[in-house]
Amino acid sequence: MRNKRIFLSFIIFIAGIVMFNFYKSSETTATVKALSESAIRFHVRANSDSQDDQALKMEVKEKVVDYIYKNTKTLNTLSETKDFILKNDNKIKKLATETIRNSGYDYSVSSSFGMQDFPVKTYGDVTFPKGRYTSYTIYIGEGIGHNWWCVLYPPLCFVDASTGVVPNSSKEMLKESLTEKEYDTVVQYRFKYLTFLNNFIN
Repeated sequence: MRNKRIFLSFIIFIAGIVMFNFYKSSETTATVKALSESAIRFHVRANSDSQDDQALKMEVKEKVVDYIYKNTKTLNTLSETKDFILKNDNKIKKLATETIRNSGYDYSVSSSFGMQDFPVKTYGDVTFPKGRYTSYTIYIGEGIGHNWWCVLYPPLCFVDASTGVVPNSSKEMLKESLTEKEYDTVVQYRFKYLTFLNNFIN
């Protein structure tokens, strides 16, 4: 009898996990679609994973993010930010190239703007689920090293991720483009699974 109860409890637990994952998958798919239409992700991919190339990546990131921030901080829509990036792509690549040259390297710089597949990524207390997103990427040299990432719109690139919290001003911009459920998926994504387990145990 005791073994039967244990078995039934196990079946219920597995069923709960399956149902939860199905719900989360449907919710996440809708969120990714909405985010792809309301956010622009930004990546700087290093030439390689060597210490020097990774350090150079961060130098390029600082210069490029600063330039983009100064010129887009008054923009209020994704469309405006996208137009700025496309119109100034050559200037951004030139700035990256100058930074590389000043650091003593001769790597080439290329870029791409469009849809790309990405794994789950967290920035502060905002998590972007795995999926296909609108993205602007700068490649240094071979571009096969680990990348640095952030979100250009809404402006999350200019937040100190080490604090673990994204300012409400940036969250509000994101919230305006998403439904309440989609927004909750992004901001509370990491805690949903733990909440489910706690409810199941209790």
